[in-house]
Amino acid sequence: MSGLYTLHGFDPSPYSVKMRALLRYRRIPFVWDALGSPRDVAVAAGLPPVIPVLRFPDGRLMNDSTPLAWALEREHAGRSVIPGDAVLAFLSDLLEDFGDEWVTKMMFHYRWYYAQDRAFAQTWIVSSRDPTMEERKRQLAMQMFNDRQVGRMALVGCTEQNRPVIEESYRFVLDTLDRHVRSLPYLLGSRPCLGDFGLYGQLQILSVDPTPAAEMRSRAPDLFCWLMRLDDASGIEGQWIDTAAPLPEAVVALLRHMGQTYLPFLAANARAVQDGAPELEVELLGRPFRQAPFRYQAKCYDALRKRRAALPVEALRRLDPILEESGCLAYLA
Repeated sequence: MSGLYTLHGFDPSPYSVKMRALLRYRRIPFVWDALGSPRDVAVAAGLPPVIPVLRFPDGRLMNDSTPLAWALEREHAGRSVIPGDAVLAFLSDLLEDFGDEWVTKMMFHYRWYYAQDRAFAQTWIVSSRDPTMEERKRQLAMQMFNDRQVGRMALVGCTEQNRPVIEESYRFVLDTLDRHVRSLPYLLGSRPCLGDFGLYGQLQILSVDPTPAAEMRSRAPDLFCWLMRLDDASGIEGQWIDTAAPLPEAVVALLRHMGQTYLPFLAANARAVQDGAPELEVELLGRPFRQAPFRYQAKCYDALRKRRAALPVEALRRLDPILEESGCLAYLA
């Protein structure tokens, strides 16, 4: 096993299943270590308490799914999830960020807002860590985890006031992607990009938790099937879309939706972090949206803007009209 990676994560974690699917697609040999507490592995290594944690064959430990994906790109040639074209690569990054930092609000909201979802999440999370835990200890662990996560809902913006925005955005993503996967296997071609995996991680959890799963199966059954296919796409061989052709309609629609939701949120969050404000407020989809600012998401926003600014002039000439038409350029320039 010395030549294998070990992925420390667990099934109820969107970022864990995101990295597991990515490793499978890239045919990188790994062991899936899904028992115990992967967070403890991170802390013991002096890393932030973020999962999953990837142990490299040489013993190095890293966490945080986006840096992990890029580290694997540097170390393994072939079956890349980064398009070779600079414009497509930036759009893939933007879609991944949308999944990781906006669709995650949908995942967190549905998991901890509705009673049946809270009850299921407690069972899934605790049994994933130790399926044979003694009953009294199990009940205590379930309650402690529930209380901790429900207590964080306002912090991450999953409040009653924000619920209409989050749920409307979820329905839009379902409808848009369900149409898309009936005509094109992945976002940017017949092979998955990093953006596919960013959306997959959150949507895979939403396809299991009771309330959002029921909505997905009735509203977007083809998307539900797409998630099952992407869970192990190791047999997929494909191509990126022709860069001379128009972007897929669904990608354009997602960009417009980002221009109405995620990017205005990121800009408001960055201002609040810079000003030291205790709360950000921004209008999204015609409704007020409020939450405490997050420094990590300010870093994400800064990284996206810097990534665009660093693109070659020729790539910007092709990219910026796409961002302008979708309402995204004002937030990224």
